[in-house]
Amino acid sequence: MFTFNNVCLSKLFKYLLPLYLFLFMLFFSIQKVNAFSHEWVGVPKSEFGEQLWDKQSIKKNEDGSVRVLSKFIPKTKSEITKDILYTMDINCFEKLFRDVDVSTDELNSNFNDLADWQDPNGDELILGVIAQVCRVEN
Repeated sequence: MFTFNNVCLSKLFKYLLPLYLFLFMLFFSIQKVNAFSHEWVGVPKSEFGEQLWDKQSIKKNEDGSVRVLSKFIPKTKSEITKDILYTMDINCFEKLFRDVDVSTDELNSNFNDLADWQDPNGDELILGVIAQVCRVEN
């Protein structure tokens, strides 16, 4: 009887383990795809380019500010000027922002939650993002 159980278990693992691994990889690849799907919303363009923010990325921070992923697309592109991704915190009450991450690639994030709050200083693109995100959040 002992040999029979070992043979059954061996066959069971032989057939179920690959199925389990396949389902495991499928689940995590779907999660990864969902993490990188975006719903980009544009603000009015400026002479420098355009700014988009991801409606699906809005998240409320513990301090009451809002975190959102944003993308700047320069008017003229070259090897040096690429789309730049910003993860920004927005203080809707004071109309301030801080860039907690700046990159050209979503996979290489390096968050700095100690970044200083800044005034947009009339930057139409940043003001547009702040206005739209705060309108959606309220």
